[in-house]
Amino acid sequence: MKVKTFDELLSKLENHLKHCSIYREIIPQVERLAVTLRFLATGNTYIDLHYHYRLGESTIGKIVTEVCTKIWDVLHDETLRLPSSHKDWLRIAAGFESRANFPNCVGAIDGKHVRIICPAFGGSLFSNYKKYYSIVLLAMCDANYCFKYINVGACGTDSDFIIFRDSNLYAKLQIGKINLPEPRQVANSWTPFPYIIVGDAAFGISRHILRPYARRYMTHKKKIFNYRLSRTRRYIESTFGIMSNKFEVFHWTSLINSIKIVKACCVLHNFIRVFDGYDVIDTMSIVGLENVSLNSYNIMNRTGDTLRDLFANYFVSPEGSLPWQNQYIY
Repeated sequence: MKVKTFDELLSKLENHLKHCSIYREIIPQVERLAVTLRFLATGNTYIDLHYHYRLGESTIGKIVTEVCTKIWDVLHDETLRLPSSHKDWLRIAAGFESRANFPNCVGAIDGKHVRIICPAFGGSLFSNYKKYYSIVLLAMCDANYCFKYINVGACGTDSDFIIFRDSNLYAKLQIGKINLPEPRQVANSWTPFPYIIVGDAAFGISRHILRPYARRYMTHKKKIFNYRLSRTRRYIESTFGIMSNKFEVFHWTSLINSIKIVKACCVLHNFIRVFDGYDVIDTMSIVGLENVSLNSYNIMNRTGDTLRDLFANYFVSPEGSLPWQNQYIY
């Protein structure tokens, strides 16, 4: 049974949060959930929450850790799953094509540094280029600002591409376990375009990831491509911003047990967006298009640079250009 309301979430969490004690009455499940949500939403320290709820600091710390773990266990299968069917991928692609005018995009990927208290014996592993200690949240989102994949816990010194290269998502892409649809023709173009993920310059270009052109030797075509890519890639930046403003723990607190807290915030972010009723894109116009065989056009043998040029040529062609795109490249 899927969780649709906060009342259902609370009742489902009750089965996971029961404890017995012969010394004193247990803390009610409602209060434990309230303490955790207040901590995540406000970023208050355990000392502040101690005065609000009259609970010990260590008790609050244990409650936050335990409830965040259970929130992830209860919600992640329902709210944060990598799409497994062609229909799900096509729905994501339809969202990006409708809102960002980027065809065949199935995700925007980027990394976010989350401030932490440096673990014991962590040394310089968690010290990032922004001069504070952090772990990295690597995430991919759709056009509705919902996370579709997260990887939490990499050291702050690691680059986004290194984290991505070591992730399960990269491994599945390499061996073909991601059930992406076949390449398809787009808007009056006879050339089939593969389904891809967009990222920033920190990611290496490949058959699955498109990154912007380098700033040197920029041509009109390259500037147009970079503009169109940035319009799509900003969705992951906006998703991070929406989550951070919703859960101010990311603004004010150096986190302890940070991995559990970040994972809980990600699934709660998706749960709230679904609960609030985000827009669902109609995929009928894309599902009905004719798919083209991979082998017939040798798409899989093309390099990342060739695929990037394919999209760039389309964006400056009469079929794929936008009326206003030339206004934003100079």
